[in-house]
Amino acid sequence: MKTSPPVSAIGTYLDVDPERFRDDFDRRSFAFRHRLAGSPLFEPHRLLAIAREMAADPRDVYYDAGDIEVGQRWDQIPACDLTVEQLMHRIETANAWIVLRKVDKSPDYAELLDRCIAEIESQLGRSLRDLIKIRNALIFITSPHRITTYHIDRECSWLLQIRGTKTIRIFDPRDRDVLPEEELERFWTVDNNAPTYRPHLEHRAAVYELTPGMAVHLPVNAPHWVQNGPQVSVSLNINFHYKDRELADIYRANHWLRRLGFKPRPPRQSALLDGVKRTVYGSARPLRTFGRSLRGKLAR
Repeated sequence: MKTSPPVSAIGTYLDVDPERFRDDFDRRSFAFRHRLAGSPLFEPHRLLAIAREMAADPRDVYYDAGDIEVGQRWDQIPACDLTVEQLMHRIETANAWIVLRKVDKSPDYAELLDRCIAEIESQLGRSLRDLIKIRNALIFITSPHRITTYHIDRECSWLLQIRGTKTIRIFDPRDRDVLPEEELERFWTVDNNAPTYRPHLEHRAAVYELTPGMAVHLPVNAPHWVQNGPQVSVSLNINFHYKDRELADIYRANHWLRRLGFKPRPPRQSALLDGVKRTVYGSARPLRTFGRSLRGKLAR
């Protein structure tokens, strides 16, 4: 019986157009190919094992099951009373979405993450070390025909399709008809569900049909939603968070300025104002952290 090669024998993972990669990195979505679809790390018994391992810390696993609409908020999705292991065994019919976060806690997946990040840096021709705050490898396991709701992420990411098929629709993160400044500010400050799905703008999305060996790059805050195909889908997500000083603190500062009645200038329109906002908001962070901690203690 022919077996898949070990991860270390696959060679390079990402097959990309270097010029497109550099030009569109964290600006526009684009498709490319990868060589991880045959890796033994994604065989069913390995996925079940890593799911059991991740379940030891509830923060490392998210899952839900049921009928989901494209524009549904995360906090409107009903809880699932099964364990992740039970859901894995019923994945064919459970209409479920399972997210295994931080699989790179396991050495094999840590090696995979390291090599993917190294390849990304090689394609860019520069190191990202000084920009990255956190980097992660996640695995998505999805039931047939399941929808992943419209949302945006904090991460700069690469979604690699391993098994099954899915259609992902990705909008331009710079399109302020799709994603207004006010929604970005709320997202970075107080509400992960701030982005609102606008069906009448669906035609502005880039549509990618992902099959095993295909992948797509998602810039930070690129709105998107996913429709799974007729089989169980397994996808790998390689991502990293920028340090807050890059954009997040500017949006947070703008949120509070808007609440005070101002009309703040969006990021990247004035380097001077961006620098002031990052400095002021960053300096106030310890006070806000202390205030939250004090309120928590007084509420006990």
